[in-house]
Amino acid sequence: MKDKIFGVLQRVGRSFMLPIAILPVAGLFLGIGGSLTNETMLEAYGLMGLLGPGTFANAILQVLNSAGSVVFNNLPIIFAMGVAIGMAKQEKEVAALASAIAFFIMHATIGAMIGAFGAPDLAGATADVLGMTSLQMGVFGGILVGLGTAALHNRFYKIQLPQVLSFFSGTRFVPIISSAVYLLVGIAMYYIWPTIQIGINALGGFVLASGYAGTWLYGFIERALIPFGLHHVFYIPFWQTAVGGTAVVGGQLVEGAQNIFFAELATPGITHFSVSATRFMTGKFPLMIFGLPGAAFAMYRCAKPENRKAVGGLLLSAALTSMLTGITEPLEFTFLFVAPAMYMVHCVLAGASYMIMHILNVGVGLTFSGGLIDLTLFGIMQGNEKTSWLWIPVVGVVYFVVYYFVFSFMIRKFNYMTPGRDDNAEAKLYTRKDLEARKKAGEVTEAEAADELSAQITQGLGGKDNISDVDCCIPRLRCTVKDPAKVDQQLLKSTGASGVICKGQGVQVVYGPRVSVIKSDLEAYLKSSASDHPAPVAKPAQEAKPVETKPADAPKAGGGRLTVVSPLAGKIIPVEEVADGVFSEKMVGDGFAVEPEADEVLAPADGEITLVFDTKHAFTMRTAQGVDLLVHMGIDTIRLNGEPFTLSIKQGDVVKAGQPIGTMDRAAILAAGYRTVTPVVVGNLADLGGFKLTRTGEVKAGDAVMEVF
Repeated sequence: MKDKIFGVLQRVGRSFMLPIAILPVAGLFLGIGGSLTNETMLEAYGLMGLLGPGTFANAILQVLNSAGSVVFNNLPIIFAMGVAIGMAKQEKEVAALASAIAFFIMHATIGAMIGAFGAPDLAGATADVLGMTSLQMGVFGGILVGLGTAALHNRFYKIQLPQVLSFFSGTRFVPIISSAVYLLVGIAMYYIWPTIQIGINALGGFVLASGYAGTWLYGFIERALIPFGLHHVFYIPFWQTAVGGTAVVGGQLVEGAQNIFFAELATPGITHFSVSATRFMTGKFPLMIFGLPGAAFAMYRCAKPENRKAVGGLLLSAALTSMLTGITEPLEFTFLFVAPAMYMVHCVLAGASYMIMHILNVGVGLTFSGGLIDLTLFGIMQGNEKTSWLWIPVVGVVYFVVYYFVFSFMIRKFNYMTPGRDDNAEAKLYTRKDLEARKKAGEVTEAEAADELSAQITQGLGGKDNISDVDCCIPRLRCTVKDPAKVDQQLLKSTGASGVICKGQGVQVVYGPRVSVIKSDLEAYLKSSASDHPAPVAKPAQEAKPVETKPADAPKAGGGRLTVVSPLAGKIIPVEEVADGVFSEKMVGDGFAVEPEADEVLAPADGEITLVFDTKHAFTMRTAQGVDLLVHMGIDTIRLNGEPFTLSIKQGDVVKAGQPIGTMDRAAILAAGYRTVTPVVVGNLADLGGFKLTRTGEVKAGDAVMEVF
């Protein structure tokens, strides 16, 4: 349970990164627009004639200011959509649409409740949300919608509804269920949120009252959570909600440290940015611009002389990355690996940096990192009077010296194997991926096994860049490749495929009914970063042998004799006479096929439906005797997207032989240029005794045509 919660929190933290990634460009607009329209600064530098009110340049800068402000003013819906996209497993665009709809409905419902029953008796309880009067939920409201919609999406995006409602199955159902759920959530929030808001305000008051000690603790925890990827979960409430404080800016109540700073940045007449807000941000600057480069210099100086040239470039690159952009993981993860105690000292110093900036009344905000870019935009360009930014390089120089001497002492005293000190280790910097690999050393999870299979399939198809489309039907993985010459059929067969068919740029890999899972795993793998740098896959020594069908007189291995009836009226032919390589070569099993003369479809045996394909053209079932049957209506009819088919069955239904279960529109199939011949095959004959056809030629639907032993 602990691991599961930890994994969910990691995913939540990563999902925050999409909306957070929008902030730098919005901050850039605000930083440039706010600083270059500040009349105090313009007068100080003699720029009023060039950039002052009434000039064309001033109008453009005001546009930049507005463009940046609109992002920060609408962060709740941005977080709703971003979190939903980040948490959705697949079909992420549907999750984004559903989250936007759910957000509108939740706040419209709250607005209607306020209109009917009045606003809560709480200062600042209501706010304007996209033109609707609603409760002041801020980014918490967006996160609530994003997480909830993603959960609904992951639960229902493959749902199969009854035939009469089948149009609304799958992804179409997600916005529908999200709308219904968040109408109820909106009603509930009208009663619940005021109490939550009181608690949040109390927590924010406690944090603000904690003074310098609270600021140190915030900085310490924020750094300590970096290795676990949970720091986003920790700091977002401080930056975006009332936990980080509230302030009235330009006559509007603003919640959250970062929102307060950017509201002040966009408001003329602010004499000094609120330090009670920037205390949760400013401490990053001495740490990232000066402290960690000092640590990098210490690791360089402690490397063996003969290795310094090799590690110098790596450490310099990482130090510059930290200084310019505030991205610190390459350095932090490097000494976290070899010296966890040194990382704890780093966390203590990080907390102290936040506290010192608070003590010195420094008011520089940031978008998401504390590098030179943010310092320039939100500190230097805003002027020292408004930010007190000159304290940052003063404290920063001290931090560089402290980090250099403390890290040098610890590395030499405890003989830590930082880069360049171990002759047997590769000189490299580490990343979060390395940390995760170490955590999982010796473990292969189900997800990792799926990734390994997907990696093999990808290489067999000629690599990620050679794949232009992935689809499937029962039983084939259907892919379109750019260069057929790069396809390795032997490698594809070694992945468990019973056959591979190449026709021009089309490749069909036959896996049987499990192909839908393989397709989903492959799509997820191709979207992941793992597919960009795949590990080499060993090629099989020889081509995999096809599974041989046991003869009819083989010893019985099933649970008894099974009679299979024809699901359609028409002509029965052996499956090898079907003009299709997959079925005629018995890649997915042996059996018979029907050349239908009627549209009604019956169940071919007693048993449980194990899979109904989304496009309704095929289904599988398992009988009490352990026989797996596949009924495939038409050849290549997956491309018709289910239009000629109606099925009243769903996965888990129990049916009787001869029971009507749907129809196939033969005329529509033929008009579209496809064949109606319908194979019925046993997919697991290798585990059974065998089979025999008891009848061929013309039959009625429901006539017995095959026995399986």
